[in-house]
Amino acid sequence: MKLELSHDTEADAWTAVCDENRLTPGRGVAALLPDGRQAALFRDRSGRAYAIDNRDPFTGAQVLSRGLLGSAGGRPFVASPLLKQRFDLETGRCLDDDEVAVAVFPVRSV
Repeated sequence: MKLELSHDTEADAWTAVCDENRLTPGRGVAALLPDGRQAALFRDRSGRAYAIDNRDPFTGAQVLSRGLLGSAGGRPFVASPLLKQRFDLETGRCLDDDEVAVAVFPVRSV
């Protein structure tokens, strides 16, 4: 099965990004989107897939796909490998700074 994500809010456009079996639970991968942005894809240990912007808003580096997965209060997050800020995988909100967030992309398996 392939994972697709929607990155265009104006259209119901889905982009195939990888085979589902390429995602190792607890680890991320980066995918280049048609518009030049990068998405960070993750699968948690229960098998649910998430996609957020790969750009760390604190440093500008494309590194969130290399972050560590965890959970806080039952909410899944990825911690940036650089400065360790945590980003909620469902909302994109930074758990350490309420004024910062990253884009979240809907994911589906086809």
